Amino acid sequence: MNKKTAWQIIVLLLIATLVLAACAPAATPEPTQAPVQQQPTEAAAAPATAVTATDAPATAAPATMVPESSAAPFTFGLLMVGPYNDHGWSEAHYQAGLYVEQNLPNTKMLYIDKVNPADRPGTTPDQLASDLVSKGAQLIIFNSDDMKDSALEFAKNNPDVPVLHISGDSAWKEGQNYQNLPNLSNYMPQMEFGEMIGGCSAALSTQTGKLGFVGPLINDETRRYANAFYLGARYCWTNYRQKDPAELQMNVTWIGYWFNIPGVTSDPSQVSDVFLSSGYDVLASGLDTTEALVETGKAAANGQQAWSVAYDYEDACSVAPDACLGVRYFNWRPAYMEAIQAVQAGTFKSYWEFAAPDWTNINNIDTSPVGFKKGNGLGAENSATLDKFIAELAGGLNLYTGPLNWQDGTPFLKEGEKATEVQIWYEPQLLEGIEGQSVSQ
Repeated sequence: MNKKTAWQIIVLLLIATLVLAACAPAATPEPTQAPVQQQPTEAAAAPATAVTATDAPATAAPATMVPESSAAPFTFGLLMVGPYNDHGWSEAHYQAGLYVEQNLPNTKMLYIDKVNPADRPGTTPDQLASDLVSKGAQLIIFNSDDMKDSALEFAKNNPDVPVLHISGDSAWKEGQNYQNLPNLSNYMPQMEFGEMIGGCSAALSTQTGKLGFVGPLINDETRRYANAFYLGARYCWTNYRQKDPAELQMNVTWIGYWFNIPGVTSDPSQVSDVFLSSGYDVLASGLDTTEALVETGKAAANGQQAWSVAYDYEDACSVAPDACLGVRYFNWRPAYMEAIQAVQAGTFKSYWEFAAPDWTNINNIDTSPVGFKKGNGLGAENSATLDKFIAELAGGLNLYTGPLNWQDGTPFLKEGEKATEVQIWYEPQLLEGIEGQSVSQ
């Protein structure tokens, strides 16, 4: 073989090698682990970040996580008058916020608790609401009647931000304090029914006929709740126990605020102890907190026959279960869901809602804004009788039927007259038969 031929063979081999390399498949990279998807976790009972009194940062609730979405979460802001874990009014609202996060995909709660003059002097709720908006809140919920002025101020200054004020009557066209603010709504359950049920449980249980009511401050709301408690107690005292209504005594002592503020309010524990040492064997609380039940539990543990009717939060009986007849409680879950879904759909508008219980099941957390959870202290016989009373209410029993007089003897409702919503909402006095102040001094 000559050199020319050999060289030609070498060139052909090189060309063939290049062609084969070009046609071969590309090298496959080493496999990488798929991204780990974060699994939903149970909502924590306490916030991850403490809320300070100085700058009051909004706190994101540690609710169940939802899968990541290309859309930003819908953020709602909640202002609570008391601590988020007070076993009362504010905790009931906090739990409603967690419920939304867990049941409405891609939602997020920001909250600030202890929004009151004692815990945050010099800071107003409307200022804190603006802080929540700056952090992304698209709906603001003011959770207390105490925040009425701030809710109005904020709504006026932020017409594009939907506002839900719990309690209040500013959005009620037939009410005494109507203001035409398209972005402001009011919501309040008809807790009068819960009070009647609580009053009935007290009347069925008392051995002395003396009921003590530890009240917060005096206004239309707290008067109507004390009155409704008495109406339920009087009905069951006379109709189920067949006793003279004159033998039933109910006394209301007001502490001066929704919960104890040392040096400012009366001490609810001391008020409860005075009742218990004076022959009152059933105490009812109208406070955001549980002192009346705690003190009753102590008395019962020391051998005294004493019971209490708790308030606000569905699990309040847990602080003294054996002394608890039951708890009339608020369930804010349906209202929160309704408002948030309306904002998301772009249909939110001003409304005033005075929401009735779901009489098919007053303890259905998805549907009933008012419930009554029985306690261990009620007993089987009284529990069955209480069920009869609840069935009567569900069937249309109206205890706001005359004749009824105010505490000073002036007429409220004449014989056979039934109260209107306006009459029920604005009650200027306690009813005849109740001892205690009707107006602040």
